[in-house]
Amino acid sequence: MTTGAVISVVCGSATDPGLRRRINEDSYIAASPVFLVADGMGGHHAGEIASALVVEEFGRLAGRASVSIDDVRATLARARHLVDSLPAGGGAGAGTTLAGVVIAEVDGEGYWLTINLGDSRTYLLSEGELEQVSIDHSVVQELIDSGELSESAATADTRRNVITRAIGGGSDGEADYWLIPAGAGDRILVCSDGLSGEVTRERIAEILREEAHPQAAATRLVHEAMLQGGRDNITALVVDATAVRAGRDGHAHDTVPKIVDEVDEDTRPRAAAAGAR
Repeated sequence: MTTGAVISVVCGSATDPGLRRRINEDSYIAASPVFLVADGMGGHHAGEIASALVVEEFGRLAGRASVSIDDVRATLARARHLVDSLPAGGGAGAGTTLAGVVIAEVDGEGYWLTINLGDSRTYLLSEGELEQVSIDHSVVQELIDSGELSESAATADTRRNVITRAIGGGSDGEADYWLIPAGAGDRILVCSDGLSGEVTRERIAEILREEAHPQAAATRLVHEAMLQGGRDNITALVVDATAVRAGRDGHAHDTVPKIVDEVDEDTRPRAAAAGAR
């Protein structure tokens, strides 16, 4: 538990290779003010190296009271350089998704600053309602947005693992950011697609509501994904806001602004899946 910060939190985390993977390519950091999941892609190209490098770089922000978007952008740029610089035979061509939140301070108030690259996800449970904050960077999401594919059909679509933005893997796509006013009682879930691909949104919401402690919730979510097949690596971080400086439980915010920035297969970039459509 963290105290004396703009957002005081209690966090739980769980990860598992799943039932069909020998190596866990997921990496994560759950150290205030940074709560992120990186899902390595590339399989034999050492996606686990890429995800670990990114998480290690963001780990340099741990221990601060809060971080700014400039901090996040600078760290992301360094992480991307590290992944792109991996030598042949040591992970060259590998990449990773990145999703989650960092604690930010705006005019003395606590905010969740959400970052997303790829199809790992960030959810917010507030006042009993679960909302997906991040928007997948994936071929399937593009098809949903264009009306060519329904959300129900997307769960079984053969292109569901093909992502359109990542760190490394030949991608130079920019991250999306959202700035969300925090309130005491907020529960954040950050997960790799090994969870969201196996467990329905409704079931995720049920578990988050039923389990009072974030560690129990994270452990149970990963277990549920295993019960549903565990076809990929699975990681879940559950972060509870126990106190917030101002925010919804103190002073009302007028808006929730968005910061506008310029099948059983591994997650893979669109460029590596030519012809998949």
